[in-house]
Amino acid sequence: MEDEWVIVSPISDKDLWNQSSANANESKALKVRFNEEAKHWTDAIPIGNGRLGAMVWGGVFSETLNLNEDTLWTGVPGNYTNPDAPTALADVRNLVDDGKYAEATKEAVKLSADPSDVYQLLGDINIEFDDDHATYDKNTYQRELDLETATVKVNYSVGEVEFTREHFASNPDQVIVTKISTNKPGSLSFTASLDSKMHHHSYVNSQNQIVMDGTCPGKRKPPTLFSNNNGVPDGIKFSSILDLKINDGTGTVSVLDEKKLKVEGCDWAVLLLVGSSSFDGPFTDPKDSKRDPTSECLNVLKSVTDFSYSELYGRHVADYQKLFRRVSIELSKSSSDETSSTVTTAERVKSFKTDEDPSLIELLFQYGRYLLISCSRPGTQPANLQGIWNYKVEPAWDGAPHLNINLQMNYWPSLSCNLRECQEPLFDYISSLSVTGSKTAKVNYEASGWVAHQVSDIWAKTSPDRGEAVWALWPMGGAWLCTHLWEHYTYTMNKDFLANKAYPLLEGCVLFLLDWLIEGKGNYLETNPSTSPEHMFIAPDGKPASVSYSTTMDMSIIKEVFAAIVSAAEVLGKSKTDVMQRVVKAQQRLYPTKISRDGSILEWAQDFEDPEVHHRHVSHLFGLFPGHTITVETTPDLCKAADFTLYKRGEEGPGWSTTWKAALWARLHNSEHAYLMVKHLFDLVDPDHESDYEGGLYANLFTAHPPFQIDANFGFCAAIAEMLVQSTIKDLYLLPALPRDKWSHGSIKGLKARGNVTVSISWKEGDLHEFGLWVSNYNSENPNNQNTTKRVHYRGTTITTKMSYGKIYTFDKKLRCIKTASL
Repeated sequence: MEDEWVIVSPISDKDLWNQSSANANESKALKVRFNEEAKHWTDAIPIGNGRLGAMVWGGVFSETLNLNEDTLWTGVPGNYTNPDAPTALADVRNLVDDGKYAEATKEAVKLSADPSDVYQLLGDINIEFDDDHATYDKNTYQRELDLETATVKVNYSVGEVEFTREHFASNPDQVIVTKISTNKPGSLSFTASLDSKMHHHSYVNSQNQIVMDGTCPGKRKPPTLFSNNNGVPDGIKFSSILDLKINDGTGTVSVLDEKKLKVEGCDWAVLLLVGSSSFDGPFTDPKDSKRDPTSECLNVLKSVTDFSYSELYGRHVADYQKLFRRVSIELSKSSSDETSSTVTTAERVKSFKTDEDPSLIELLFQYGRYLLISCSRPGTQPANLQGIWNYKVEPAWDGAPHLNINLQMNYWPSLSCNLRECQEPLFDYISSLSVTGSKTAKVNYEASGWVAHQVSDIWAKTSPDRGEAVWALWPMGGAWLCTHLWEHYTYTMNKDFLANKAYPLLEGCVLFLLDWLIEGKGNYLETNPSTSPEHMFIAPDGKPASVSYSTTMDMSIIKEVFAAIVSAAEVLGKSKTDVMQRVVKAQQRLYPTKISRDGSILEWAQDFEDPEVHHRHVSHLFGLFPGHTITVETTPDLCKAADFTLYKRGEEGPGWSTTWKAALWARLHNSEHAYLMVKHLFDLVDPDHESDYEGGLYANLFTAHPPFQIDANFGFCAAIAEMLVQSTIKDLYLLPALPRDKWSHGSIKGLKARGNVTVSISWKEGDLHEFGLWVSNYNSENPNNQNTTKRVHYRGTTITTKMSYGKIYTFDKKLRCIKTASL
């Protein structure tokens, strides 16, 4: 069909530095492997280009690709205000002041609002093969995801004929591509169709393309399979088109039942899937949208019509590897079983409790980076509770972004793991939240600025969730998200971003917080009402309650946001503004983090009885991670209390809780417990008995709550990075939580540190061997003349080094600079 392209990988951050006595083996295959077709959705393999996603089942007789497009949601723009809220708020505050916490908890339900809307699906590509496929040789079957190329391959034999399928989702060309081929001319025959659980209509157009048009319901009520929307108004419209090409000379393509394409007797076939919707931003009602998703799909297909399969593949790999290949990790000298194509990834997860194979940790770390690249790119929606992958019209927890840990965790690895571009959708989303959130703040709380609560959706919902206050009443979601804005600056030192994007959003958030804080006891400013996410306490009168005042997490987030805007104002020359003067005065009156009678960090302002000491959330440790108000260097007493707090909480919990605890232990420089939490995640979940598990991994390495939530995949990456490198703008800590007896030899290349620095490290026999540092070139302030000073810390030794842009500095284990080279 076409000339083969030779893929030439670009020079990446990990390639810029090599230790002087290099012995690292980076040739390990980063593959997720199966030896049978998927039986459950969590056996299927995810691919994505940020906007479009698919789950590849690898069925032999009948192949299915579950499709997603990230703007397909129920609903329309909503009214996220409640004019009755101020009265209810006053009543709740009075009850809290009177110490009637159970009554306040009940009254606070009046502050609750409507649920979020629901993430939907696009549909399925169905490919049905000849009857002789039922007799395929099971011993020849292989299905794998290659993380190096973001490509899924399926191989099997039917008699003497070898069949190969390749699937990838191209970001530069916005198509999902499938190629099916055989080693015997004229032996490929199949029928292709599109289907969906959504209200839809499919047909074959004049170009022999399958077109599927449909609509999402305009309300939460799910659609009924293969019927109209049963009185539910239409919402977002969508279209997908499946284009099919076969080799010249042999084979035929015919139309079947007016909506299927039947292929007979060809050598190979290439299928291109495009999808689009009428979503035109969170503030435009779908009925007012001017977008034509079908025309958009046809235009995308027209733009790629002249590309061969090899060209599409080459463009996809080049785009993907520009991000993925920035970081490499090696935690072992050799890789047991990794090079064997007969050992499945599920079997490796099963055996991890005994063999503790470090290369499986490497694989899961890089898999998380793969998933973030695949579900969050500039211009897309932010990664939701399942990234972009969903096969249900009623997914768990609506598939909605949850702002009390889950959405934030999705983006924890974006900076440290060198994927800063993947964070852009989050910032666009925060901008949308600030618009709707300003209305919520003004009407619900009579406050300035903007606010967001515990759960949101594509329409930038900022009002409280429905239901009980224990989860619904939490107006700190927007504030937590704003810490990501400052973090982005600390890693990139991009002053344009700080001035034009981050600071206005931070300022709006701070204006709300200043109004939300009220006079409290002991000359403190307090938050009232206040909850610790999803966690109850026993009030002094013996009654269960969730609403009180000034929970530790509230105070920790506010301290973090206030510190961020003070620092940002110093950079931008805004320290003398009225807002900043108010912030500085308020900082001195924030309720301090306290230690309870048993030596743990207080979760609430009072030492209430905790009825669930093993609760999944560790919200009161926000100041330790991802925050910065509790550190080993500056607050040793609080660190000791945090250590005991983690011990009390225990190891059990959903996947995201496990990875958060791993990162927390890493911040305490406790390598043993950080590693125990890493190990704890490696528990193979049986999809038929999910309720028997807490946390764990599915066969495709998706992380489990259960059910599947993608946050722990990302939290795992961040925790591993935190074990190996920690930083402030001025300080760099090398191997702060390295489990030396488990990963005695290894290297990490291309991690990012605050201060716009790239870090590569190698170690031997559990001790630092060499490391390299250099300043990155995407700083907008003065990219051609950057100087950075860092204090480098390793096991009690500290040096100060000054670095210039364009130079790579190599240091030995005694922290001596032994080589300088130009980039």
